[in-house]
Amino acid sequence: MAVVGATASGKTGLSLDLAERLGGEIVNTDAMQVYRGMDIGTAKLPVAERRGIPHHLLDTLTVRDPATVAEFQAWARAEIAEIRGRGRTPVLVGGSALYTRAILDRFEFPGTDDAVRQHLEDELARVGPAVLHERLRAVDPEAADRILVENGRRIVRALEVVEITGRPFTASLPTMEYADPATVQIGVDIDRPTLDERIARRVDAMFEAGFVDEVARLLDEGLAEGRTAGRAIGYREVAAYLAGEITLDEARERTVNATRRFSRRQDSWFRKDPRVVWIRYDDPDLVEKTLSAVRATLTS
Repeated sequence: MAVVGATASGKTGLSLDLAERLGGEIVNTDAMQVYRGMDIGTAKLPVAERRGIPHHLLDTLTVRDPATVAEFQAWARAEIAEIRGRGRTPVLVGGSALYTRAILDRFEFPGTDDAVRQHLEDELARVGPAVLHERLRAVDPEAADRILVENGRRIVRALEVVEITGRPFTASLPTMEYADPATVQIGVDIDRPTLDERIARRVDAMFEAGFVDEVARLLDEGLAEGRTAGRAIGYREVAAYLAGEITLDEARERTVNATRRFSRRQDSWFRKDPRVVWIRYDDPDLVEKTLSAVRATLTS
């Protein structure tokens, strides 16, 4: 099963409750929590707060290591198979929508072409992501709507797939067919004003907990050179502050705004999946209703 929804909606707490009730283990589906040292900025749950529940796909890479959706799919599916082999229940949790879909659904990734990829990456470095994003919009408007303008890596991948296959990038995205028919997705439903306030509080807490020092340390470890980790929200804003390009207050405000934009995209992506069972974040029977949805899926 998977717990999905926007950043700061309450997914982590629900996943722990479910793992306790179901005899489960947690599988992280957040693209940035796989990186060692990226703790405060990704709201990674400290070991002491994991209730003794095994967690997987946390702290497996250095910030210099790249990671693709295809690789993450393979890692997660291997972890899921091992958890089931122990007679336990895998509980996926994270806000990286494409990663979650790639793990849960039938999805074969299109190949790559090193020459095409290198050409596009060179162009990205030369003209910036906004120019390539406009090119993507011309050939695949739906993909452009789904990919943030500043996410140069995903823009390059989308254009690469278009050039290699001659089809829109969106044509290669997962179909809504679970690899395991017994899968259930629980969406944590939260209203926008409450979520926006939670995000602001979370960012304030991050900075108070030493986020700037965390980013400074990771920059020394190669964060800026990391093709995946280097684009994480908050980290790039604090890096700009440390480089003297913006003030600390501006870094904080940009982090809040970028997180809010990202949360809207998360919500939009998950809302398009009719299989998600949405339950209010503040429902007093949240856990019981979730377990009822799981039982209904297993007996249908």
